Amino acid sequence: MIRTLIKDTPSKTGQKVIVYGWVDSIRSHGKIAFIDLRDVTGVIQLVDLKGNFSKNLGNEFVVRAEGKIANRPEKLKNPKLKTGQIELVIENLVVVSESLEPPFPIDSEGYEINEESRTKFRYLDIRRKRIRNNLITRSKVTNFIRNYLSGKGFYEIETPILTKTTPEGARDFIVPSRLQKGKFYALPQSPQQYKQLLMVAGLERYFQIARCFRDEDPRHDRAYGEFTQLDVEMSFVSQDDILQLTENLFTALIGEIFPDKCITESPWPRIPHKTAKSIYGSDRPDLRKDKKDRNELAFAWIIDFPLFNKQTKEDFFHGAGKSKFAPSHHMFTAPHPDDIKKLDQDPLKVRGLQHDLVLNGYEIGGGSIRIHDPKIQEKVFDLIGFTGEQKKQFTHLLTAFKYGVPPHGGIAPGIDRFLMVILGEPSVREVMAFPSLSSGTISVMDAPSPVEPDQLKELAIKVEKD
Repeated sequence: MIRTLIKDTPSKTGQKVIVYGWVDSIRSHGKIAFIDLRDVTGVIQLVDLKGNFSKNLGNEFVVRAEGKIANRPEKLKNPKLKTGQIELVIENLVVVSESLEPPFPIDSEGYEINEESRTKFRYLDIRRKRIRNNLITRSKVTNFIRNYLSGKGFYEIETPILTKTTPEGARDFIVPSRLQKGKFYALPQSPQQYKQLLMVAGLERYFQIARCFRDEDPRHDRAYGEFTQLDVEMSFVSQDDILQLTENLFTALIGEIFPDKCITESPWPRIPHKTAKSIYGSDRPDLRKDKKDRNELAFAWIIDFPLFNKQTKEDFFHGAGKSKFAPSHHMFTAPHPDDIKKLDQDPLKVRGLQHDLVLNGYEIGGGSIRIHDPKIQEKVFDLIGFTGEQKKQFTHLLTAFKYGVPPHGGIAPGIDRFLMVILGEPSVREVMAFPSLSSGTISVMDAPSPVEPDQLKELAIKVEKD
């Protein structure tokens, strides 16, 4: 007899089945005992008529239970459970593995529990219904995106994780090369340059559920180290094409996966950056009519950003040279066609073809039409003060642009932040399987950690102690 998933047991009334799972709770009533058994699909009540099978059980034990599915007595039916109309009368039960008592309760929402403890024992925390459902919902969201974009003629293409360090904004994570001692790879802050090269390659419609790595200080809406984004790039498109595709995708996704949610306004408003700052005091305004309504989703586009901002001291750290200008978005964003002459006259008045996607007061994505003219790209490099050496780090891109580059653009919504907002969670860590703490520690693996001296020697690296 093969295993039956708990979600399928209501259709097996009168049949003998085998179920596996974790003991959720045990309730004794004299000689008879009831065991709630949980697998990833649901919970079922097991009936131990003589109380023999439950005597040596504990919560979170993994068991195999065999018995017949029967209808519950009318008074004992539970309409809150999908399996609340039936129960399994145990004929045989085997303990597959025992469990220690968990270090914290897993039958609550978990918000009251110390986050470091929850993270250290994350595999137990994921057994919590809320976290489990968050991760299952995440899977549904990414699968929907894949199917939707594939149906629109997009190709899912993976780009390298080991890449080149270039001055793009945030700090890079660097990885030493064993074969080329003294040289380093970088983990990608985003697949930005690769997806532009894919447009040069003529693939025209690309997407990827991409892992990105940035050594930035964490916030409640930004995890330390790594995050996931939907990365999209298209050739021969206008900014309007990108916005419309994104709007259609998320509207369809919400209708399918979050039918209880209501989008405040459609089409989504498109607000110039200057207007947003003037009216709302923010370039990520919360446009909900009732901010206490968790089911209200107020999407908006912020457009017409300045191409450049005045440079600050922080910009120098990220690779900018001695110039008055820093890129508002990134250095590959195209200037508005009407403002190209201002690049020579007054760069701070140049608008960029940038677009940010805002949801309930959070920026959940950003993108732009890209520069495809090598001369304009070099001009932007000059305006942000790149030295000759810094320009050389982009030789691969500028060389590719000499071989017939199409006009192109894209967007990269953040999966973690989108889920945080739509699920009403207080932190992106609540929608990630194994998040790091704000200190950068991944407690469940006790990382980062020292490495063996022989490993460092092989890489020709010496570690200096403070």
